[in-house]
Amino acid sequence: LAWGGWAAARPARVTPLKLELARWPEALRGFTIVHVSDVHVGPTYGAARVEALVAQVNALDADLVAITGDLVDGTVRELAHAVAPLAKLKARCGVFFVTGNHDYYSGVTPWLAHLTSLGVRPLRNERVEVQLHGASFDLAGIDDAQGHKYAEGHGADLGRAAAGRDPSRPFVLLAHQPKQVVQARAHGVQLMLSGHTHAGQLWPFGYAVRLIQPYVWGRHKEPQGLEVYVSAGAGHWGPPLRLGAPAEIAHIVILPP
Repeated sequence: LAWGGWAAARPARVTPLKLELARWPEALRGFTIVHVSDVHVGPTYGAARVEALVAQVNALDADLVAITGDLVDGTVRELAHAVAPLAKLKARCGVFFVTGNHDYYSGVTPWLAHLTSLGVRPLRNERVEVQLHGASFDLAGIDDAQGHKYAEGHGADLGRAAAGRDPSRPFVLLAHQPKQVVQARAHGVQLMLSGHTHAGQLWPFGYAVRLIQPYVWGRHKEPQGLEVYVSAGAGHWGPPLRLGAPAEIAHIVILPP
């Protein structure tokens, strides 16, 4: 318990990762995505820790910041002060967010509006063109796999986000749960960023996660070239404990082949 509490209280470690993606523009060589997931802002992860997390992210000088769900455990009324530091996040091409299951438990509609007011853009089954240095790629984000259970009109639909897309363009997807890789495979995604699992959070629970999710943590390259990165999460859920699964921020550098 002492070791797990100490580990959960430490700042998230930065995990460096270099990926080569087919069709990635030479002009975007070295494009950086800082990937943050599963912060679980709430009773045991408050404003001071969010402020420190934002400082860590900004120090990485990202081209794009991706937040892949489970940001909060509480309502906007309860946690607006705690998430206020998110307004300080900096990235040349923007800060993007997709819903996780806990965001639905916490009142998703008010949270989507509040995050927008902080400069964090939710992607709900939609695609945007990310441009830098005269080149671009497609970035899509889909609702959490359980979203249809908790809010009318919600639910993952990558087909909607990908409709009309030029298949020759690079395609990056934000999706909270690793099992949403099924949709990624079907729509030509090259890189999918996810979270949800916390890498098990407390050993040996990672083995149980494997019964539900195809991937528990880290980088996974599928036979057709799809790269998947599953974050261990920057915070924690439930008791403030981590054992054998340190919190992380992924610093992803993308290169052409």
